[in-house]
Amino acid sequence: MRKLISSINITLDGFCDHTAMIADEELHQNVNDLIRNTDTMIFGRVTYELMKASWPPIVKNPTGNKPMDEFAVLIDNIEKVVFSRTMKKAGWKNARLANGNLSEEILNLKKQPGKDIGAGGPSLLIQLMNLDLIDEYQFNIQPIILGRGLPLFKNITDRVDLKLVETKAQGSGVVTMVYERSNHKR
Repeated sequence: MRKLISSINITLDGFCDHTAMIADEELHQNVNDLIRNTDTMIFGRVTYELMKASWPPIVKNPTGNKPMDEFAVLIDNIEKVVFSRTMKKAGWKNARLANGNLSEEILNLKKQPGKDIGAGGPSLLIQLMNLDLIDEYQFNIQPIILGRGLPLFKNITDRVDLKLVETKAQGSGVVTMVYERSNHKR
């Protein structure tokens, strides 16, 4: 069965704000490595729309930053599943809308052959956590105390016990911490 891997950038004080994050070459390279080991990415509407607006233009006009340009191509080519009740069409290559039951859709994807499944976006991450569907968490802890913004863990309904399986410090001060659920049921 395929794993569902969540990867997200958060500040030291637990906030998500893509405009405040350090997204240097090393971080992009780490995310590229994750995407190479997946064949499907799961998004909520907001994160999907941010990605769709940002990365296809870089595919057409590369920046010259190799990891960033590579990320643009990887995310452009991967299968994307978008959970939205308001969108009418996905409008991006290899993307489809999923407006059914989140748990059923994810469990069905996990049963299909292929590489692992990636998930991004704070609100979707919380929904997946509350449904106990995430097999691995990758938190890119930014060396920033923001003091405001979208708190990542605000709407967790149950305690989540994790087991640390890897840490990686980057030159920018970002620390990637990889966890598995220690009490995972699925």
